Amino acid sequence: MRTVREHYQHPVGRGAVFVKHRNAGPRVDESAYIAPTAVVCGDVTVGAHSRVLFGAVLTAEGGPVEIGANCIVMENAVVRGVPHNPVRLGDNVLVGPHAHLTGCVIEGDARIATGAMLFNGVRIGAGAEVEFGAVVHVNTVVPSGMAVPMGWFAGGDPVELVPPDDWHRIRAVLGRLDYPGTVFGVSQAPGQSAMPDIARRYARSLALHRYDETYVPVRDRPPTDAP
Repeated sequence: MRTVREHYQHPVGRGAVFVKHRNAGPRVDESAYIAPTAVVCGDVTVGAHSRVLFGAVLTAEGGPVEIGANCIVMENAVVRGVPHNPVRLGDNVLVGPHAHLTGCVIEGDARIATGAMLFNGVRIGAGAEVEFGAVVHVNTVVPSGMAVPMGWFAGGDPVELVPPDDWHRIRAVLGRLDYPGTVFGVSQAPGQSAMPDIARRYARSLALHRYDETYVPVRDRPPTDAP
């Protein structure tokens, strides 16, 4: 069977901000749509027929971001790849407005609702759903087909679902997950704050953005004989 490739009249990402970071720039399929005011930074791949809407940020902060086919990243969502924890979205994934995804893997046919937060080392199984405002904490695995309820906390492997008013249970689960070590590579001594070490380490890492370059993708540039 012969495959017929579409030819697109308009270039990808007119008005969006494309940024070269750590010597890597985004790669976007020509059938994708990147909205004006969206930002795509560093080692980011956007697959066929995917859509990145207004104000969304896809940023590879030392780890790649891979968006599959037919994915939708909605308004003001943030998708961040980090060292040791790249982001990978399978095909047919919906990321709702204001969702925050860092260093996580989402298998295909999944839905991440408005305002949900997924942290480093998270894996979301195929067909799973994370509802509005839910939190999936570090190193947590949500099995295929499971739904994390609206506003609830999910932690661990095997995952434990905890309602938002059960703060004592949430704290107990958090203690096993090692947020400072997983996200920032620091240990927290009993009775002491890890924030000074976290802030210094994070500031050093983000300083690399001073060498970034914004650019217009080659296919967006006017021909050389244009007036």
